Amino acid sequence: MITTKKVTLRTIDIKDAEEVFSYRSDAETNKYQGWLPKSKKEIEAFISKNPKEFNTPETWFQLVIIDNISKKIIGDIGVHFIDDNQCELGITLAKKHHGKGYASLSLKEVIAYLFNTLNKHRIITSLDPRNLDSIKLVERLGLRKEAHFKKSLFLNNEWVDDIIYAVLKAEWK
Repeated sequence: MITTKKVTLRTIDIKDAEEVFSYRSDAETNKYQGWLPKSKKEIEAFISKNPKEFNTPETWFQLVIIDNISKKIIGDIGVHFIDDNQCELGITLAKKHHGKGYASLSLKEVIAYLFNTLNKHRIITSLDPRNLDSIKLVERLGLRKEAHFKKSLFLNNEWVDDIIYAVLKAEWK
């Protein structure tokens, strides 16, 4: 668990299903993601697949973002442990909490933990190039664009581009 003045990050739990469904099922907020759950049961299945151990290679591990004032779940961060040295990050945040610094703060804390505590070498994220807000977010955090793949992902019944941003431990401030 990671706690700051503004947010707490902890492992997702089955009891979180209702709150997670409330923002994960919002088609507008999640238009650049490949999965839009249609029911709370889909969220429960998603949560039940979360590994028991953090930092297991070849797994995705979900953390929820809790607003410390309201004590409500406002988003989640997925950490893909690609191998022993590299991770991929993804974030989903409830629309009403966009633009308030929650995503920046939460990702910064996770990145710092991955580099400083788990000694990871490289962290990446994969984005749709139309997702300008997320691009600005990762650039503010110090990630740099490494690749742009044309029509490489089939999401929501269309071929879309994919861009990769990354940062090395040696570059992290």
